[in-house]
Amino acid sequence: MEVSTSSDVDVEQPETAGAAVDGAAWAAMVGPKRGRFSGPYAITLMRIATVLVILVFWQLASGPILPAYAVSNPVSVAEAAKNLLTSSAGWSDIQTTGIELVVGFALGVLIGTVLALVLGAVPVAGRVLEPLIAAVNGIPKIALAPLFLLFFGIGTESKIAIAVFSASFIMFYNLYLGLRLVDGELVEIVRVMGGRWQDVLRYVTLPSLAPPFFAGLKASAPLAMLGVIAGEFIASFNGLGHLLYIDSQQLDAAGTFGALVVLVIMSLIINSILTWLDNLVLRLLGLGDRGRAAAAKSR
Repeated sequence: MEVSTSSDVDVEQPETAGAAVDGAAWAAMVGPKRGRFSGPYAITLMRIATVLVILVFWQLASGPILPAYAVSNPVSVAEAAKNLLTSSAGWSDIQTTGIELVVGFALGVLIGTVLALVLGAVPVAGRVLEPLIAAVNGIPKIALAPLFLLFFGIGTESKIAIAVFSASFIMFYNLYLGLRLVDGELVEIVRVMGGRWQDVLRYVTLPSLAPPFFAGLKASAPLAMLGVIAGEFIASFNGLGHLLYIDSQQLDAAGTFGALVVLVIMSLIINSILTWLDNLVLRLLGLGDRGRAAAAKSR
């Protein structure tokens, strides 16, 4: 009986080992692979291919499948975008929207940053005002657009005010949360080692606030643009939002999509600038990949 048991064990062990080897081989075969299709150039090519497939489908489906009067086609949209970018009237609309966006975004960032720093430095004020700020932030920004138009008129001032109101809350909450998450132990360590407030700012506060600050910039920029376009769409004499309204009233799908293409280009330019500033500041602060990971978590 003992010999039989030993024989069984000797037989089962190779089978188990073989199963383990087969399992490892199967995992290696079906598991994630990091090859030539996962590099940055391959990812870029796949993105371009995806866009091309969508454009080809759009061109072929316009008419036979999708109503051409509602979706137009890529060729007509490209022609409309070209006319917008090459005409003096189109550049006037782009300039108007760009000025309103840049000024409103900058003021919104400034107001949100200052408010977060003040309430973070004075905890009592933060506990008193934070519920009020949350209540105001809960109001739909588009619903307040008519009020801004009544207060400031239908000129650029009302569009700037809407952009400020849309962008400031994101900046406030990002920085306010960042201030509350600053490591107090690190602050005490710097002070115990003889560091002054400049050292605390340089080695603790700024590295802690940089990721949420730039995350707030990237999140608030589209909201500022949305506020500007909404204000121009409701009441204005010029701007891309006004152009969108006119084209939609005239059932000009190509012109509408052409204006949207220009808005997408503007958004990509703004995001590229903010990304460059983000990488530059994080590199100067010595954060590198750690800072980018923290920024991704705070979005």
